[in-house]
Amino acid sequence: MARRWKTTFLAAPASALVLLSSTSLVCAASTDELLAAARKEGQLTVMALPRDWCQYGRIIDGFKAKYGLAVEELSPEATSEEELDAIRAARDNGDPQAPDVIDIGLSFATSARSDGLLQPYKVSTWETIPDAAKNTEGYWYGDYYGLLAFEVNLDRVSRLPTDWADLASPEYKESVGLAGSLGSNHAVQSVIGAGLSATSGRIDGAAERGLEYFAELNRRGNFVPIVGSTKSVLDGRTPILIRWDYLALADREAHRDKARIEVVWPRTGLVAGIYVQAISAHARHPNAARLWMEYLYSDEGQLTLLGGHCNPIRFDSLVHDGKIPVSLQERLPDLGDEKGRIRPVFPTAKQQDRARETILNGWDGIVGVTIECTPPEEAEPVPMSLNEPSTLVCAAVQ
Repeated sequence: MARRWKTTFLAAPASALVLLSSTSLVCAASTDELLAAARKEGQLTVMALPRDWCQYGRIIDGFKAKYGLAVEELSPEATSEEELDAIRAARDNGDPQAPDVIDIGLSFATSARSDGLLQPYKVSTWETIPDAAKNTEGYWYGDYYGLLAFEVNLDRVSRLPTDWADLASPEYKESVGLAGSLGSNHAVQSVIGAGLSATSGRIDGAAERGLEYFAELNRRGNFVPIVGSTKSVLDGRTPILIRWDYLALADREAHRDKARIEVVWPRTGLVAGIYVQAISAHARHPNAARLWMEYLYSDEGQLTLLGGHCNPIRFDSLVHDGKIPVSLQERLPDLGDEKGRIRPVFPTAKQQDRARETILNGWDGIVGVTIECTPPEEAEPVPMSLNEPSTLVCAAVQ
């Protein structure tokens, strides 16, 4: 599967050994020194990493087994904004329940850097990360991306939709849901995708046209205003769910015995969403955080992401070096059609910032419906930290 970046890389500084206790660390130290410093800290704290998201469960377990560190998993279902709020709480109140590392949508990265919430670090594989997907100073960098798709339960829907316009058909009344709350990266990108379909791929005006699209979908009674999930796809509340393809593909594999799930990539308005990694400026375990980054961006970590249907950011490098097994290559989505290959759009951080503001400010007045969380008794079970209260939250809403 061809990738969509022209990769011109920044050269990493020649000197690789720096004081591990310094928050100004910007390049990789030797593995032995980093591991020794991380083991003195004893653990890593992560947040917003559902175990079924990009095979994060396997990645976390692999990290623990390889380096002998404990990993505390806070609020796996948290949003990108909640991750940043947790860092602010650590900064302002000394709250110990805060992540050392974060996994956030690209649209949140610039503001997090501006707010002083991040510290720089350049992993040893820095040169193989495309320039377009990283902060030049090392404050954040893309780790993987997904494509927005339609997850469809064919036991509940008789005809597969092929594009955004199809979702407005009368046959899909009370059928279409979003896999995220309004402020989530998931939902914002979905509105952008619908708008891009209406603007023939032009990002200017896509947020406004996307709001109009969901207003019409709601007016027709096709939009189901709940945070959709695997459960709502299976039980028919949202038999068509707009969500990242890696989650939809994982559902198709995991629930073959429960439903005929198909994954459809829209023919227009195909959005690629980059998720980035960063280290908290107030990390209690900064060296464990740096070791975690090294693991995520190693060949092993990147291939594990690919095994979870996520597109690793170092894909081109892995292909060039012949590192991708045939079994994983065969799992990549076929985006071709009779008119040629469908090309996804990668909105930049600035474009997403502008779109996010437009969508958050305009949703109530234009679409006019509140997206509700799933009631606790109906929600999918989500693994929680032992220190986390069991409160109502929306699952998988990054």
